[in-house]
Amino acid sequence: MNILNDLWVRFIRFGFNLLYHQLAPTYDMVSWIVSFGKWRQWQLASLPFVKGPDVLELAHGPGHMLLALRRAGYNVTGSDLSPQMGRLAMRKIRATEAPVAILQAPAQKLPFAAGSFDSVLATFPTEFIAEQACLDEVHRLLRADGRFVIIPQARLIGGSLAVRLLEGLYRITGQRNSPEPDHGRDSASPLLGAIQRRFIEAEFDVSVERVFQPGSEVTILVATKQDARS
Repeated sequence: MNILNDLWVRFIRFGFNLLYHQLAPTYDMVSWIVSFGKWRQWQLASLPFVKGPDVLELAHGPGHMLLALRRAGYNVTGSDLSPQMGRLAMRKIRATEAPVAILQAPAQKLPFAAGSFDSVLATFPTEFIAEQACLDEVHRLLRADGRFVIIPQARLIGGSLAVRLLEGLYRITGQRNSPEPDHGRDSASPLLGAIQRRFIEAEFDVSVERVFQPGSEVTILVATKQDARS
């Protein structure tokens, strides 16, 4: 069973990798389908928790949040390892002539001076976000009391067949722990649990917020940099 589980995890990761790279042009369509059209609204739920003026978005994807952050008045920089996502985001930036800078770089090693940002944002990131090297880098880049804001998951609320099928898909892909939500409450994803534990170890003060939107619930993790490492 362990061998089969390992093979399944590798297969899922391979599929996600294709979506972020070779199949990047289909990302918006896929995200729309798996959220019943709510994906961008889920992302926008992070805005009230971001503080500025300087914000870095990790794994910016097609660039929707980069532009949303800019429209909200922040000085925005984006980073993503995928060159395909970088090209998609750059097309949007050029079309709007928004003053947004993006670069291709690993989240574990970014070319910015310590204390460059007031907030770092990541919406629906993969496992890299909980790696110690990533947390250390974000801690370095944030100013005193800076925030690392993450949306690790969101879910649709309701008992319709379509919602149950979608939740089943999330469980199959390892994004849910329990077999079924109970009375409208969803169990934490494995990624959320890992992030919470490792953030505390990396000396962040952590809170988990839940934002309710029509027909859905968004989980937002807000990690505030502690003043000094012990």
